[in-house]
Amino acid sequence: MKKSYVVIGMGRFGSSVAERLYELGNEVLAIDTDPDKVQRMESKVTCAVVADARDEEVLRSLGARSCDCAVVAIGSDLATCIIATLNLKDLGVPQVICKATDELRKKALEKVGADRVVIPERETGIKLAQAITSSSILDFIELSKDCGIAEIHTPESWFGKTLRELNIRAKLGVNIIAIRHDGKIEVAPGADFALKENTVLVVLGTNDKLAKLKP
Repeated sequence: MKKSYVVIGMGRFGSSVAERLYELGNEVLAIDTDPDKVQRMESKVTCAVVADARDEEVLRSLGARSCDCAVVAIGSDLATCIIATLNLKDLGVPQVICKATDELRKKALEKVGADRVVIPERETGIKLAQAITSSSILDFIELSKDCGIAEIHTPESWFGKTLRELNIRAKLGVNIIAIRHDGKIEVAPGADFALKENTVLVVLGTNDKLAKLKP
């Protein structure tokens, strides 16, 4: 299902998030105060706009309140990042994810309501985009531009069924390479393994197939 995102700040991190979300088939609104950065993004997202995220009414007029998720990637300007986060939460955006440069800023953003804060040195923009576009994905490792490994929750409709019954490779085009259950990891699980509620699947596949996995 297509989702809508607003990404604020078109630096290296923000632009990579915005581009990847758009490549995954989502609607993406890209915002920055720098006209040159916005111009570079015009063909890479649904809509790119020069705007100041510190102005709540501007965000409202751009339709930010109807987005499923916002990514605030403004960078080292903590004050602007905090104001943008507060504005987005006041508008009712369900999930607000922020970029921070260190642990101190991370804590500050969490205090003002950010649902998740990432430090780019630890998490790439592409990885973040891949993870947030599907609510079932717990973690993602990019192997190449087109392929990756994801950890996902077992969908409720799969509870009690064996891997043989599900025939996941044929139906979904991905491969289950390991299973995490009760604190243990089983590599290359057998076809008769029955999935349970708290089973985590380690799945290998192309990025587009992984993004379509649903909880």
